[in-house]
Amino acid sequence: MGVANEHSIAWGIAEAFRREGARLAFSYAVDSMERRVRPLGESIGAAYIGPCDVREDEQLDAFFEEASAALGRIDTVVHAIAFSNKDDLRRPVHEVSRAGYLEAIDISAYSLIGVAQAALPYMGTGSNLLTITYMGAEKVVPGYGLMGPVKADLEAIARYLAASLGAYGIRVNAISAGPVRTLAARGIPRFGGLLDVAATASPLGCNVSTQCIGDVAACLCSPMFCSVTGEVIHVDCGFHIMGVPAQLEAWKEAGRAEALKEQEERASGVQSEAE
Repeated sequence: MGVANEHSIAWGIAEAFRREGARLAFSYAVDSMERRVRPLGESIGAAYIGPCDVREDEQLDAFFEEASAALGRIDTVVHAIAFSNKDDLRRPVHEVSRAGYLEAIDISAYSLIGVAQAALPYMGTGSNLLTITYMGAEKVVPGYGLMGPVKADLEAIARYLAASLGAYGIRVNAISAGPVRTLAARGIPRFGGLLDVAATASPLGCNVSTQCIGDVAACLCSPMFCSVTGEVIHVDCGFHIMGVPAQLEAWKEAGRAEALKEQEERASGVQSEAE
């Protein structure tokens, strides 16, 4: 749930799942998205492609009923859905409208609960619910605005769902992906700068790809991770461990200058002793 085009994180996950032998179903939120989602789904032999606006409980119920009729038991649901209107996304948080916040929370966070309710009758022991989040839920990321608090809510929901669905043998986890140039990312102000900072500051010195995210998702939802639930797994080339990434270049330059000064002082001391 959440494929927009071939650059979507959800599509990278779908490709990885298909490679590992999964049979797939896809949802699209509105009719205008069908022309993008259907050709992609058909290209990898989707068993079902249907509408599902997560704001409508009736559509959620109908989607999972029809998807399960095509698939049988549902082993994994991938929730890669997020939305905010552009005006509120571009405002500082203290200027966000009540209506804009409630809409973003409903579609981006509460929808995980709605999806769990609708999918539960067709899932069972060993099934998975996986959602996609971002480091802006944990720390302030310039330009991410209102989606930071919304993703924080999503992560808390995932943890509480992991606790309540554990009784059914269902695992719930989240992948916190590094910045990826997706359709949704276009709405984030100065997104190109986030990509540059992440590539510069991450320990691996690069940005993550949808293929890498898909590979981790396939592992996380496989029996190999049967005891892992309620986790937020960072797939961001290590960016989240850095304490001062925005100042990294200045810090590096200062370190180089200090090292050079120490070398010069040691060289000067050796020369004095020789004299």
